[in-house]
Amino acid sequence: MPQAKDPVLRHPKDPSALLDIIRDVQAAAGHVSDQDIGRIAAHLKLAEAEVRGAVTFYHFFSLTPRGRSAVYLNDSITSRMAGRTAVARAFEEEAGCRFGEVSADGAIGLFPTSCIGMNDQEPSAIVDGVVFTALTPDKARALVRGLRAGTPARDLVAARGDGANQSDLVRSMVVNNIRRRGAVLFGAHETGAALRRAVSMTPKQVIDEVKRSGLLGRGGAGFPTGLKWEFCRREKAAQRYVVCNGDEGEPGTFKDRVILTELPRLLFEGLAVAGYAVGASTGILYLRSEYAYLRDHLEEVLAGLRRDGLLGPKAAGSASFDFDIVIKSGAGAYVCGEESALLESAEGKRGEPRDRPPFPVSVGYRDMPTTVNNIETLATAARILEEGAAWFKAMGTVQSAGTKLLSVSGDCSRPGVYEVEYGLTLADLLEMAGGTGAQAVQVGGPSGACVAPAGFGRRICFSDLATGGSVIVFGPGRDLFEVVGNFLEFFIEESCGWCVPCRAGNVLLRKKFEKIARGLASAEDLREIEEWGRLIKSTSRCGLGQTSPNPVLTTLKSFPELYQARLRKGAAHGSEFDLAAAVRDGCAAAGREPECKESLHD
Repeated sequence: MPQAKDPVLRHPKDPSALLDIIRDVQAAAGHVSDQDIGRIAAHLKLAEAEVRGAVTFYHFFSLTPRGRSAVYLNDSITSRMAGRTAVARAFEEEAGCRFGEVSADGAIGLFPTSCIGMNDQEPSAIVDGVVFTALTPDKARALVRGLRAGTPARDLVAARGDGANQSDLVRSMVVNNIRRRGAVLFGAHETGAALRRAVSMTPKQVIDEVKRSGLLGRGGAGFPTGLKWEFCRREKAAQRYVVCNGDEGEPGTFKDRVILTELPRLLFEGLAVAGYAVGASTGILYLRSEYAYLRDHLEEVLAGLRRDGLLGPKAAGSASFDFDIVIKSGAGAYVCGEESALLESAEGKRGEPRDRPPFPVSVGYRDMPTTVNNIETLATAARILEEGAAWFKAMGTVQSAGTKLLSVSGDCSRPGVYEVEYGLTLADLLEMAGGTGAQAVQVGGPSGACVAPAGFGRRICFSDLATGGSVIVFGPGRDLFEVVGNFLEFFIEESCGWCVPCRAGNVLLRKKFEKIARGLASAEDLREIEEWGRLIKSTSRCGLGQTSPNPVLTTLKSFPELYQARLRKGAAHGSEFDLAAAVRDGCAAAGREPECKESLHD
């Protein structure tokens, strides 16, 4: 096969290219065969086990054929609330196979997937890399028929969305749903103004300006951005990196999708400002696989910034600042939202979190000092450099300066993106979004908190309700036990499996929760599930396990009456252990059923 067409040989012999090679092989053949693994390993001088490990780690890679067309239907709670069950049934009936299978003719593969960042327009699916939103059973059947007829998925998009979604580079049916435009991200701004101001200052002055603004990380953790940049700048190294975390995987979050679509120049300018501040020459946007449909659009924006002199040698007219940005794509792994796991993935490895310390600001990408910032954080930093720290700090609260982008979905009449000043109450947000009368609001996604109506006066800010941006509204008719069950399944599916508390503890937590949900539990079970949740949080290695029990713990705190109502009557204490059943299971495993049957009858 000529080198130009070979999906393996057209890539450099650099191990960091591993995910890109696997992605191209998967796209060409529908899976990654044993032969492909051997060829990739030889090309990159890696062990076959390393290649196989990467293939099996990521959701969108597969060792077995996934059909000529692969349908990945979102299974998040907002999708279920919008009618996913009926849509899934229509897909199965038309394709002739169940989810998790490939049709007998090899044409269609059906697979469930976690949140794909389309919670404001569910049910949604990714089909051969193309996003389909607001699906109905009829649309699902028509989609399968079109794929079977040989029509490319991209040509099955009936109508394009708004803004850049209409462009030929995106050609997406996704709708931005920008409901409220605030003064920071959606305020009027001039491309290049922030970077030109930055390079007119010293790096220390840029860092001090960001520190004075009080900008805290918008990904949810809230670490001071200027301080992170300062730590990275102080490290003595031949090279430093700035990385943009574009792995927006928290269910219910989609505001970064809108920034990538409509404000990419602002984002890239913020990344360049960060690069100047820390002394980096390379910036990396780690783009989640679910947003791959935006990549051509983003590459064109980068090309335009280079033409305008804002990227490349002597960026923004600087005498010595050479800076450029590259895009690296994920392959479907929620844990890669954790910064050290993201760095591992960007280097072409399994996205497993690293031990910390050392922290990325000391030992990050390619073992060099690296600052990792969220998309919204970097876009906001650009506006701070353009308008000044005092302008930014005048908005929000004393501890939480500026504005926050919120992704609102669920049982509300106006789902979408809202830019609001910090300090807004949940009640005011619900009124904006048409979600008054809600039974509960999930703030911060599954890893956040479930808030009851008594808490709707609480404020969205770092000192009260901190959030990366996800706000899911649940109306009075929703079963919160179904919600919690969905969240627990999500964490079990997305755990990297490295540490026992997360890998095994979450499975045990789900089983205990299911026992409660079925009405078989005692008060002792409630005590135990709370105790187990705290244990998993305190002993897990990374943020996934440290927040995975929150769906149970926060609903148990906010809605104790729901759990009490599910307790088995008269079961205040004790266990429902069935000795006879346990003996039968043991006998079956040992192949001694006849003897056991006799013994049990004696």
